[in-house]
Amino acid sequence: MNKPSPPIRLNVLIACEESQTSCIEFRQLGHNAYSCDLQPCSGGHPEWHIQGDVLELLDKDWDLIIAHPPCTYLCQGSATRMFPNGILDPIRLQQSEKAKAFFMQFYNAACPHIAIENPRPLKIVGLPWSTQVIEPWEYGEPWSKETHLWLKDLPLLRPTQIVTHHRCFTSAKWSAKDRSKTFQGIAAAWARQWSQFILESDYS
Repeated sequence: MNKPSPPIRLNVLIACEESQTSCIEFRQLGHNAYSCDLQPCSGGHPEWHIQGDVLELLDKDWDLIIAHPPCTYLCQGSATRMFPNGILDPIRLQQSEKAKAFFMQFYNAACPHIAIENPRPLKIVGLPWSTQVIEPWEYGEPWSKETHLWLKDLPLLRPTQIVTHHRCFTSAKWSAKDRSKTFQGIAAAWARQWSQFILESDYS
């Protein structure tokens, strides 16, 4: 059976994104991309932003979902709060289990192509093994920040521009909101590489 003709644009959902960094990169390629977050967008394009509960959108007709679930209760960097004075905090563990359940909604979503981005997770949380680990300095950014990707039917992201001199991003004095934003170099890479892969694999 012949594959259908390629669509003019892909339908892309960027979950838990208020900065619209990835949304804008996909839009610049002509795709039908939307950011979604409980907060208003700061990227300057409210017409491309859905403010509300992203879980209510997962069953829509998306070609690709890229999700950035909150990492506060999931990441390795929160280990000292999980084990204050070396003792497991049961309330913190309960919060982590709730965050994991939210994460797994994306992991198990009925979408043909999915990417989830998060820092290195706490072992006690028990997230699935990540597919790939990337660094901003592999994508033209002067920063080091270990970033894990969980990929469903997507290729590994290829580096685009290696920056040999870089600083540790977590040591810089950024606000929590700024630290959670996607680097533009990474957003540009996955917008180009993954949209090309989907168009070629699903419609060519």
